[in-house]
Order: sequence, then C-alpha cells, then structure tokens
Amino acid sequence: MNSSPPVERQNCYDIAITMGDPAGIGPEIICRALSAMSAAERASAMVIGDPAIYRRAAASVGAALEFVPLEQAESGKDHVAVGVVELPEGVEIPDGQISAGAGDMAFRCVHKAVELVQAGRAQVIVTAPLNKAALHEAGHHYDGHTGMLASLTGAPSSFMLLASETLSTLHVSTHVSLRDAIDRVTPERIIATVEAGHAHLVALGMQAPRIAVAGLNPHCGEGGIFGDEDSRCIAPAVERLRERGFDVSGPISADTVFYRASKGEFDLVIAQYHDQGHIPVKLIAFDTTVNVSLGLPLQRTSVDHGTAFDIAWQGKADATNMGSAIAYARRLASGAKA
Repeated sequence: MNSSPPVERQNCYDIAITMGDPAGIGPEIICRALSAMSAAERASAMVIGDPAIYRRAAASVGAALEFVPLEQAESGKDHVAVGVVELPEGVEIPDGQISAGAGDMAFRCVHKAVELVQAGRAQVIVTAPLNKAALHEAGHHYDGHTGMLASLTGAPSSFMLLASETLSTLHVSTHVSLRDAIDRVTPERIIATVEAGHAHLVALGMQAPRIAVAGLNPHCGEGGIFGDEDSRCIAPAVERLRERGFDVSGPISADTVFYRASKGEFDLVIAQYHDQGHIPVKLIAFDTTVNVSLGLPLQRTSVDHGTAFDIAWQGKADATNMGSAIAYARRLASGAKA
C-alpha cells in the first residue's frame, strides 16, 4: 500500500466507484486501482458494494486495503469508504457466471451511487462492468448503464462518449439494432448529440471544439445513389449548427473521418450508430478508452470492456482501463469544483 500521508476526508467524495457484476472482474480491477492510488487519492474516493466482496477481491489481487462503511470512515485514516450494498442473505453468486443475484447487485450498486450523488456525497460515478443478461434475469430491463442512469435520474435521453487521447466519438444511437439506428438519424437527434459533445468539451476547458459528423451511408450516399439520409437529415442538421456558431463539419464519409480525427483535424467525431464509433476507437486505444455518459443530470465514466467472466476471480484482471476511467472522472470532478 502506498505510504504517502492521507488527507482530511471531505463530506463530498470526488468519485463513487460501483462494483459492477460481482461475478465478473469488477471488484478485482477496482481493488487494483485503489491499491495504485496514493492515500490522498483513496481519501477522495468511495466504493459502492458489499465490503465482504471487496475484501475477497483485495485478497485475490494481493492488495492490502481496509474497507470501512461510509458512515464510519474517519479523517486521517488510510482506508476505503464503502457505500454499503449487501448481498441478500441466502443469495449465492457463482464466479464467472450469469445470475440474477449478480445482476440485481449490479443494479442496486448503481442505484446507491445515484442516491449518493444526488445527496451531495459524491461528484462523479465510475462504473465497473455489468452483464446485461444478468441484469435482465434480475428483472432490470435496461440496455446497460447509460439507459439505467437515464431512467434513475429521469433524464429524457443520454449519449455515449468514447474518449481517448487519440480519438473520441459520441454516438447518435448505441444499443439498438442497426435497422432502428437508421431511424434515429434525425436532424433533431444529431443536433442534440453535437450540443452535448460541445458542452462536455467546453467543460473540460476546450474553448472552440472542432466537431465532425460522420455520414451514415457509403460515401455519404453518393448524391442519393446509396441512400438519402445524409443529404436529407445530416446535412441540414450540420447547417443549422454552423448557423449557430458551432465549429462542425459534415457529413464526412465514415471511411475517412476517423482517420482525419486521429491525426488531429477534429476533437470529436459524431458517429451515427454503435459499431461505427466503437470499432475505430477500440482499434486505436482499446486499453485506455473511457466510456462517458453525457446528457444526464450527473456525471459518469466507465471502463470500456465487459465482465470478462473467463478470467474473473483468478487474480489476472488488468486494471489499466479502470485507472483511465478514474483519471477521467477526477478531471470532471476538478472541473465541477472550478
């Protein structure tokens, strides 16, 4: 454990880290990340979940950590505060397997984190991965963290940002079928997506974000030969945004726009659907990409990988991506303080 001197604990923690699906690697990567922090950094973070599960995870990865319920956390002590969400008596969660018990725990941890942020006890939520099948088995029918958080906070919509040092993409639609994604390519949705991305980048200190909007069809429809969505929906949205003063370009063919952005021409690319934005970012920065939810009344970052059931609870999980998600959350927390 890092021996640097702890700082005074604050009433409001910078970040609240949710456990994710306890059958997966979430608890382990959280413990690895906590172990790599200074005592001062640990004092500004809390975790959400069952302390017993965290203690087991710490032992699994060889991390010397002490977990204390949030109400008992003390100033000047180098321990980890826990917003307690206990596993119900009699419920067993098999390692590396889908189960309703695990799905329910993942949901209850996120719900607890939202409550703590709304109560002013934490600024930014960081989420470990959950399993959608387990979530649905538990009766929580969400498309993932983003939809769940929108529902829990009453937000009308939300947007998924994948952020990396090399390339960042924001999505017009995410967890829907490709057929449904095409229907969501509307001027209104594109404008709302650009507005959310612009506001986020400005909050991070960027004065005039350069935003590119990817086309939907091959070669942006090639004048209507391959579809008219680019000329009928995307181009009018871009024009309306430019009239309002946004530095936005598009539609730009998807087979070139991500390359151009990766070379520094744009700060953000608006992708029209899930795979269009996910594939290039994960190809370039798989281990360090951070998933950020925009358009919510709270701030949330996440790892950009799954529960990795095949290696869960074997002490093998790599916490690089969790470290990136935590670092991004601290940037957001610092911006909120400023």
